[in-house]
Amino acid sequence: MSLDLTLHHFPLDPASRQVRLALGEKRLPFSEEAVRYWERPSALVNMNPSGLTPVLTASDGRGALVLCESRAILDHLEETYPDPPLLGRDAHERAEARRLLQWFDRKFDYEVCGFLLHEKMEKRLLGLGAPDLAAMRQGREALRAHLVYVEGLLSNRDWLAGRRLSLADFAAAAHLSVIDYFGDVPWRDFPAVKTWYMKLKSRPCFRPLLADRWPGLTPAQHYDDLDF
Repeated sequence: MSLDLTLHHFPLDPASRQVRLALGEKRLPFSEEAVRYWERPSALVNMNPSGLTPVLTASDGRGALVLCESRAILDHLEETYPDPPLLGRDAHERAEARRLLQWFDRKFDYEVCGFLLHEKMEKRLLGLGAPDLAAMRQGREALRAHLVYVEGLLSNRDWLAGRRLSLADFAAAAHLSVIDYFGDVPWRDFPAVKTWYMKLKSRPCFRPLLADRWPGLTPAQHYDDLDF
């Protein structure tokens, strides 16, 4: 029996973008509901008490399965829709993909997004005033350190976790794509990362992300350029 999938998400949320990329790569049709999560709408909180996006509902007409936040959703998609597999085909690549998922969702998010996206995006959404320049500088320095690490990985690999595209690539691209929306990724200094990101940008699953716009948040001029 086919299921109707609905993703409740914020377009510029890296966690939501990971799920959108996985759904697109697996060619699963789904409906979208854009959510202003910072306003804690009751419909979102009723589904996910944390009030965070994304939330995926899967309905068969008789009831709905509610999956809250990215890791639970991605695990469900891998279990329920295993083709194509996005965690690697051997134990080593699966372990590496899981490690890098954790890297980007915890370390990168805390050290980079916690500064850059908070200052450039969340403050605007919440009406908290101008960005703090010291915090921006700290976020940019951390971003460069992470890009050095990713550049090293890609010097010996086709994709982040090994020979094949995986959820690790989607996690990294989801975070970097939102930072790139605001023009803060120094692509010119990291050619291997830029080439990897161009490959991802050209995939059909990535195209909806390039069309994302949010009122009051204007993307960098190159954001949707495939040959940036």
